[in-house]
Amino acid sequence: QVQLVESGGGSVQAGGSLRLSCAASGYTYSRNCMGWFRQAPGKEREGVAAIYTGGGSTYYADSVKGRFTISQDNAKNTVYLQMNSLKPEDTAMYYCAASPVNWAHLFPGRYNYWGQGTQVTVSS
Repeated sequence: QVQLVESGGGSVQAGGSLRLSCAASGYTYSRNCMGWFRQAPGKEREGVAAIYTGGGSTYYADSVKGRFTISQDNAKNTVYLQMNSLKPEDTAMYYCAASPVNWAHLFPGRYNYWGQGTQVTVSS
């Protein structure tokens, strides 16, 4: 089993920044890939960023490239999502997820474990 706890969400104005954290516990082999996803009301859950915990390779949705950065601190079993230049369209519930496969990338169906989510609201 893997437990994921997100934190760091909040309300900011457009152009602002937030850093989300995801503290992970449980079987290490079940979290070869860690991802951040988001879901806005009435929309499907979409992948935002992912990181292969073994080699550090990262993947981003086109909509956040150049603005968001995913990183990890293996000593703390924590994955971060630094979000800069936030836009109102970034408003959503953000979820951390863990996958046992290296090639999970940004596909929600490839992730087995999910956190409870943290709300991000960006006002114009």
